[in-house]
Amino acid sequence: MGAMKTPGVYIVEKNAFPNSAVEVSTAVPAFIGYTEKSANGGKSLKNRPWRITSLAEYHQYFGGAPTARYKIEKVDATKPDGLEKTDFQIENDAYSLTMSTQRYTFYYSMLLFFRNGGGACYIISVGNYEEELDGAKLGGIIEELKKEQEPTMLVIPEAVHLKEDACFALQQETMKHCGLDMRNRVAILDIYGGFRDRKHPDGDCIANFRDKIGKNYLDYSVSYYPWVNASIVQDRDLSFENLDDLKMLADIISSEQSITDKEKKGPVFAELTKLETAAALADDEKQILNKTLATVSPVFNAIITEIRKKLNLLPPAAAMAGIYAMVDNSRGVWKAPANVSVAGVISPVVNITHEQQEDLNVTLQGKSINAIRPFIGEGTLVWGARTLDGNSLDWRYVNVRRTMIMLEESIKLASKAYVFENNTANTWVSVKGMIDNFLNGIWKRGGLAGSSPEDAFEVHIGLGDTMTPEDILEGIMRITVLVALIRPAEFIEITFQQQMQKS
Repeated sequence: MGAMKTPGVYIVEKNAFPNSAVEVSTAVPAFIGYTEKSANGGKSLKNRPWRITSLAEYHQYFGGAPTARYKIEKVDATKPDGLEKTDFQIENDAYSLTMSTQRYTFYYSMLLFFRNGGGACYIISVGNYEEELDGAKLGGIIEELKKEQEPTMLVIPEAVHLKEDACFALQQETMKHCGLDMRNRVAILDIYGGFRDRKHPDGDCIANFRDKIGKNYLDYSVSYYPWVNASIVQDRDLSFENLDDLKMLADIISSEQSITDKEKKGPVFAELTKLETAAALADDEKQILNKTLATVSPVFNAIITEIRKKLNLLPPAAAMAGIYAMVDNSRGVWKAPANVSVAGVISPVVNITHEQQEDLNVTLQGKSINAIRPFIGEGTLVWGARTLDGNSLDWRYVNVRRTMIMLEESIKLASKAYVFENNTANTWVSVKGMIDNFLNGIWKRGGLAGSSPEDAFEVHIGLGDTMTPEDILEGIMRITVLVALIRPAEFIEITFQQQMQKS
């Protein structure tokens, strides 16, 4: 207060308590990909991080699903790979369904994210469904996320639909952003070709991933195998409009129905003739035509079912981001996001056995891949919680890395209040009290190991402890925080031994 020059009573207020540290959000992923639109009113949101909190907001700003189109091709079933390519048959004739449009999975990945408990997230749209997937464009926009401090995860679902080299280059850029540039978020990576078995003729997708992903920033990265068969796309979302050659479709259904000249006068043939001019039909007429085909033609239903299966073949990273958010909100970031059901998923594409997971979980190179496995009576579960840095005793587990990120960011932001404060004992006491109170709250909630606060954490600050006189002259305040983080019981050993009968 100012000097007392006038007689009177002066009030002096002193702060009794130190500043408090607030726990930062831990479950806010950032997604990069292609959307139907990207606009807020009349303003474009393209290449701009935009925060949303629900699927309804996503639809409002970024639109809906892409229109996937397939072409029907006849297959020679006598060839060695004929059966593998066959999607449906009519007596001795085999046919395949090949996507004729670009594969966009960003929208479906967002549905998986929200289905698994996701909430607030950032969306960066780099283009619409009329543009080709471009790895350089997806990677270049990562720079924009440096301006956002809130995201704690980074996911690019469509990276695996690029060419192989472009995919790994993009994933390495993602890892660099998380582990070097920001150090406050983790990259959730999909396995390129992760829908294949490891003994597939095209090669082992896991070995290929480990070879090409590099060895930098592994402790800020996590990956899951295999891809999943989702239930996001339903039959009602598809129609004959998802097929290119409607004349060929009409011929196939005619062949299936074995329509004679006499029967061609009936209602079924009348509906088939509409297929060739379906583009000119009104929306209600298209709906009637689609329902008629679904009623009279098992082959048409088989085609729609195959298209649905192909569209529901999705990489799991977005679903895992939702699971991270769900576990963080229900148990805390220190709980390993494993032994949890994956919602919106029928099954993993590849059924991994206990023995097959051994090489995924523990490997000489340390690049641990977490398994998604089906269990009888339990459904599809996440069965792993390791980062790619599986040989590190410090950063082996996902929840350990993410808990440390939360603690570091929370204390860092709270300590900004003391920048340019006097580097004296009074300030040191305030800073230590602030951090002690924050960590004590985390310990009480079960976020730190130890039977007492003294076992769970220590905070050191002061001259002769963490600082030298030279540090104080240079304006440096050094704080050392020791924390006992919780690690999951990944391996449980139960020993049984016979004992002598006592009675």
